[in-house]
Amino acid sequence: MIRRPAQRLSARGADADRIRTKIGEALDGKGGIVATLLRSPLIGAELDLTRDRELPRDIDL
Repeated sequence: MIRRPAQRLSARGADADRIRTKIGEALDGKGGIVATLLRSPLIGAELDLTRDRELPRDIDL
């Protein structure tokens, strides 16, 4: 979720400037991106986000 915007921001240019402006407007007065991520309700949830890499994987549909 964060990788694509980070890549676009690192590329510089008008698109990156527009994204920085929008992010700044959304976070204005709220402590910045890190503070926003730290306010997440998932902090401390100890989620296990690993996935099985063995092939083939059974999928229940």
